[in-house]
Amino acid sequence: MARQRSSGGAWIKGLLERKKPKAAAVALANKTARTAWVLMARKEVYAPPTAA
Repeated sequence: MARQRSSGGAWIKGLLERKKPKAAAVALANKTARTAWVLMARKEVYAPPTAA
């Protein structure tokens, strides 16, 4: 989806340029799991990053 949409994170687009799509999917899943774990451990609510 990151390749099809004009919007999307620079992180995933850069990763897709360097890695195969399946490896990028695993990296994205890992990043999502780490984010979810931190949110649950700290009992926080997710707030998406704002555009700078």
